Amino acid sequence: MALAAALLGWMFDGFEMGLFPLVARPALRDLLGSTNDQEVGLWFAVATAGFLVGAATGGVLFGWLGDRLGRVRAMMLSILTYAIFSGLCCVAQTAEQIALLRFISALGMGGEWSLGVALVMEIWPDRSRGFLAGLIGAAANFGYLLIALLGLGLTKILGGVETWLGNLGLPESWVQSLVANSGWRLLMLAGAVPALLTFFIQWFVPESARWQEEHGRGTTSHWAARDLIGVLVGGIGACVMIFLWAKEFPAEVRLPGSAAALVVVTLGYTYPVFRYLRRFGAGSVSDRRTEATEDVWWFPIGRMWLGACLSGVALLGTWAAVQWAPSWADDLTKGQVPEAKAYTQIWGSLGAILGTLAAAWAGKWVGRRISYCFLCLTSLGSVLLLFQGNDRYGAFFLFCALLAGTCTASFYGWLPLYLPELFRTRFRATGQGFSYNFGRILAAIGTLQTGALMKAGYPTACSVMSLIYIVGMGIIWLAPETKGQPLPE
Repeated sequence: MALAAALLGWMFDGFEMGLFPLVARPALRDLLGSTNDQEVGLWFAVATAGFLVGAATGGVLFGWLGDRLGRVRAMMLSILTYAIFSGLCCVAQTAEQIALLRFISALGMGGEWSLGVALVMEIWPDRSRGFLAGLIGAAANFGYLLIALLGLGLTKILGGVETWLGNLGLPESWVQSLVANSGWRLLMLAGAVPALLTFFIQWFVPESARWQEEHGRGTTSHWAARDLIGVLVGGIGACVMIFLWAKEFPAEVRLPGSAAALVVVTLGYTYPVFRYLRRFGAGSVSDRRTEATEDVWWFPIGRMWLGACLSGVALLGTWAAVQWAPSWADDLTKGQVPEAKAYTQIWGSLGAILGTLAAAWAGKWVGRRISYCFLCLTSLGSVLLLFQGNDRYGAFFLFCALLAGTCTASFYGWLPLYLPELFRTRFRATGQGFSYNFGRILAAIGTLQTGALMKAGYPTACSVMSLIYIVGMGIIWLAPETKGQPLPE
């Protein structure tokens, strides 16, 4: 039951992530009242960056709730948050409103990832971790595929949907608003469906026995609500960073301002963990399992930052490069092939499902570090092939989208395998929530750079951002190898 709930949660995570790239172009043209690609591209970058910052904030916030209140209750709250506010995007009247609603919905989505991973990894035996990690990544990408199929189907039956809505007795103005501009409001409304999942979780999903044991010892009570002020400050810092890139500020203001904001975000998001560890102590930790037991507060925080860098490489490559492929397909066809965006997303999602399963298997059998390095290498090559090897939409373009999806999304099968192995039970949800979702802050910065580079065109902007994978090939050798080791208690 826990695995079923988590897989459905991750599937809807992918559904939500794939939703906005699919509808962004018609939605922003509608809300902005403009067909200027540069203006639309800028607001796409701002909305995407806001979504990523919201997910990063939610990863820490709901991770804290998961360690304090339990995995199951916190997961229900996270799913309800992203479902309700994603559905409310259908009534947005301005670009600012849709960016704000996406930010709030992302709070829940970021939390659900870390909570679901913690719950499943703690309930299932250690020998199943590789298999489970592959399922986690595949489920999210299946959701990404599902929204693409839904968008493709809606394009073909939009006329019939308009008639059906009219027959329901809805006012004509409502019907026209819902079906206008490729029916983007209807697709956003579909984002509210995951709210039904909370009933299943409440009735059937058991709490993690490992968390219950920690709760029985009283260790969970050391998480204090007042420490969340740090998350609030960090979230404000992230929003300031987005504001600096959303408006026309000179480089001498943007660059130092962004650097200062990044420091604020880092300190703010780690503050609750720092206070917990100072209050309770890090407990028995051993770095390479050969050193004497130490009580050090900096050890898990150092692992959080390391995990954030590893996640940041994967997320930045996805959001600053590959996520622009559907919009580029639409641009290449000059909007004359309405299905181009959906088909690009479909083929990328199919590849992603295969890639996540393969990456989890490779991480289990080859080792965590070697497999990560290989994923970076293949991701770099596939993104460059997609954006430098195509100048028109067609069969080869879709093949390259499939290949890029296979390689770049493979990290999302590797990360659920590796991140839980870095942290002990009492701060696992918070630690991996920070690690995975703080990577979204780095991805948000990269997405804003892609928007700024868009004057040079999609191929140049996205190819430049793909060079982040070279950084990942170096960072991974600073991480511990955890192959064959049990999940830390």
